[in-house]
Amino acid sequence: MATGADVRDILELGGGENDGPISKKDLINSDKKKHKKATETLTFKRPEGMHREVYALLYSDKKDAPPLLPSDTTQGYRTVKAKLGCKKVRPWKWMPFTNPARKDGAIFHHWRRMAEEGKDYPFARFNKTVQVPVYSEQEYQMHLHDDGWTKAETDHLFDLCKRFDLRFVVVHDRYDYQQFRKRSIEDLKERYYNICGKLTKVRAASGTEPKIYIFDAGHERRRKEQLDKLFNRTPEQVAEEEYLIQELRKIENRKKEREKKAQDLQKLIKAADTTTELRRAEKRVSKKKLPQKRETEKPAVPETAGIKFPDFKSAGVTLRSQRMKLPSSVGQKKIKAIEQILVEQGVDLNPMPTEEIVQMFNELRSDLVLLYELKQAHSNCEYEQQMLRHRYEALLKAGSGAGGGGTTGGGPAGVSQSAEISAINNASSAPGAEAQSWPSADDIKVEPKEQIIDVVGAPLTPNSRKRRESASSSSSVKKVKKP
Repeated sequence: MATGADVRDILELGGGENDGPISKKDLINSDKKKHKKATETLTFKRPEGMHREVYALLYSDKKDAPPLLPSDTTQGYRTVKAKLGCKKVRPWKWMPFTNPARKDGAIFHHWRRMAEEGKDYPFARFNKTVQVPVYSEQEYQMHLHDDGWTKAETDHLFDLCKRFDLRFVVVHDRYDYQQFRKRSIEDLKERYYNICGKLTKVRAASGTEPKIYIFDAGHERRRKEQLDKLFNRTPEQVAEEEYLIQELRKIENRKKEREKKAQDLQKLIKAADTTTELRRAEKRVSKKKLPQKRETEKPAVPETAGIKFPDFKSAGVTLRSQRMKLPSSVGQKKIKAIEQILVEQGVDLNPMPTEEIVQMFNELRSDLVLLYELKQAHSNCEYEQQMLRHRYEALLKAGSGAGGGGTTGGGPAGVSQSAEISAINNASSAPGAEAQSWPSADDIKVEPKEQIIDVVGAPLTPNSRKRRESASSSSSVKKVKKP
């Protein structure tokens, strides 16, 4: 006989509290229970394309479905509907009005409430005018007199300034040139602001220093002249200016690179000197030490300039061979160069890690790295010196060719040549460069055009730098190999 659990499983009903025999009441109320369960577990899926934050605002805590239509009960920015009631409507009247901004006394009509009859025109507050100073005859004769301006012309200028609200372009256009002499906008501005400044200074209270606006007419004229010249440039002049700006940027970039390389070279030289002094000081101290102390005390590892090995000061057991491990700051090229030199010199790459061997082996590899960097810097300096020599020779040949023709090099080429020669002279005085006198035009041998390296507008490419680095590393290895 089937039990209640089997019947519930067939009818897809949930397990009840009692799994005993099923009764007649359970079979009758099975549809109601199923419907109740479905309503309780009903969930709403977030619509596609709607953000999660927006859906969270719509989906309330009561697990209600989001509304299909917007239900905005507040007024907000919507048009407010007229609320019609039983009150008496306010009367309106067709009445005349005048605009205070007009001086002709024109009368207009519009609808207005009866309660506002007799009030000023509401838009009259937007009538803003500039306060142009007024002077008397006595003030003009005592303080404002000018030989280049008559009183009638000054009065005409101030009348136009008051009419057109200091719009000097319009004042210049409406100026009466038939009665008075022709004036520029700068002349009109200078006369107006000079009079305003003098009147402000004269009418100020005693003991106070008022702020006076000073108009620089000469600066304004020069500014407009420069704008006219800039606007009237020809395409050739624009191209020439762009070319000169590019050449100036190239020269500045080369100067920065030379300064940076000179600083790096100085750092390497200083590091080598510091390492040598540390070694000498260590030898002096070791000679003065007693044999007993030499056995008991551990010699301190000097801080080398080539490689900075990590110090194992943490608690616990460590292997001495870990001190011979190269740090991650050393590049792969330097590691390969060190291994190649050690193999050629017959030195074991992993020697027995005693205290003295670890110290001396680290010092040896640090010296090899320092030697590698010095050789690389030396080869770079030699390459740059050769490049500048070829450039100098090319510029001298170009200058001698232009001088033989009877004309001097002008325009961008002449400027760039003079700038290049000055840059080469500055480069020859940089630290690390050899002091030498550049040959004259007569001492230079005539070389074919293919052998002249023209690098005026072509900076070093990454491939050329890689070739230089590989060549310098190979040369440094060969030189170290020699006894």
